[in-house]
Amino acid sequence: MHPLPRTNSRLKRLLVATIAAATASVVLSGTTPAQAGVKVTPGSFTGYGFDQCAAPAQSTMNTWMEHSPFSAVGIYIAGDSRGCRSQPNITRSWVANQLDNGWRLLPITLGAQASCSTHFPRYGNDKTISPRSAKNYFQARKQGRFEATRAVNTAKGLGIPRRSTLWYDLEGFNIGNTACRESALRFLHAWTVRVHGLGYTSGVYSSASSGIKMLDDARVHRPKAFALPDQVWIADWDGRANLHSKYVRPAGWRPHSRMKQYRGGHNETWGGAGINIDSNYISTGNGSHFPPSPKHCNGRVSIDKRSYPGIGPRQRDSEAITVLQCMLREKNFYKGRLNGKFSRATIKAIRGFQRSRGLIVRNAFPRAAWVKIHTEGPTRTVKRGSVGPLVRRLQRALTAATNKPVPVTGVFNARTEAVTKSWQRNVKLRRSGVINTAAWARLRAGRLG
Repeated sequence: MHPLPRTNSRLKRLLVATIAAATASVVLSGTTPAQAGVKVTPGSFTGYGFDQCAAPAQSTMNTWMEHSPFSAVGIYIAGDSRGCRSQPNITRSWVANQLDNGWRLLPITLGAQASCSTHFPRYGNDKTISPRSAKNYFQARKQGRFEATRAVNTAKGLGIPRRSTLWYDLEGFNIGNTACRESALRFLHAWTVRVHGLGYTSGVYSSASSGIKMLDDARVHRPKAFALPDQVWIADWDGRANLHSKYVRPAGWRPHSRMKQYRGGHNETWGGAGINIDSNYISTGNGSHFPPSPKHCNGRVSIDKRSYPGIGPRQRDSEAITVLQCMLREKNFYKGRLNGKFSRATIKAIRGFQRSRGLIVRNAFPRAAWVKIHTEGPTRTVKRGSVGPLVRRLQRALTAATNKPVPVTGVFNARTEAVTKSWQRNVKLRRSGVINTAAWARLRAGRLG
């Protein structure tokens, strides 16, 4: 953090207050840190991503943010061996739009490939990694530095901020070929050193059984010989959306420095927009995380419960009544004590809330009303990996809507996704695991599932 400039104490206090207010606004609105300031990418995140040959148009990206389970996208920004050398959509403004919209970008370079690869050079004028062993594979290391420098310069030109991860795509090759393997290893060593020196984070994508195994073997058997990437992207098409691969030892790049491409090229359509993609599961940085939920009503009441039963003359769960009294107090409907009693003051507050929200006015507070009260406030699309106060509200609403306890973590995790899909099935929505505009509308209408 940069120190405040030298000035008088009154101005310092004003500056501090302004910064604090802005920070509070971010937290209250549910905006994630990655959306609020410099958007280091992918940053701390656990969720789903996709990659494709050519970056999609803005309209498709908007549609997929709203409807698909993906929050990260791989884009080929550099490298002469890319399958799609022309990338008309990847511009500085396109990058800024994706970061502003909450996408995590995975900038990829596919340049010089292993000398023994059977698929490269792809075009005839794209280079392969020199297998010459002279001077500790000097030529391979020089090529690695060149690709890193070009990747960083391209990233800067696109507005991808420092500390973001830049990925080198090293396609599959025969690691039994010593010169091919050792030159590729030194190439990636030089890539990582240069990327670090230029202020970015180093990532490497490769086949689990070749490039990734090579790196993991070096990590274990030659731990100080090479600069290894900070993060690895494992291509292991076993169809399982997790971080496991039999080619990488469990301790390698854990707990949050792995991605796994678990499914290869296939077509998916979300919101009417179709793309041919590879599917990925990601956990980077510190993973998706958020602070524990604070108590409400001056720190007296936790509103996070395993169930939100209906409340009425014959249903008097004192703990639930206390939670409701607290929530109605925060909305200026209840003025009495937080005593868990179904009192006249409580009934008056319930009726006042229902009347103001266009609900049937009754001396009871059913589960549907719980769903509605928990979803009040600003909303945006949330999905696996999303974090913030809005996710807490969603988790409470899902608990009320389904009678299935969803721990209030503030992180859209596997449990939240599973209950979301169950609720979506029961209210006749596509089981995407995404709470978008249509899903929020049903929750705010009190739809049970």
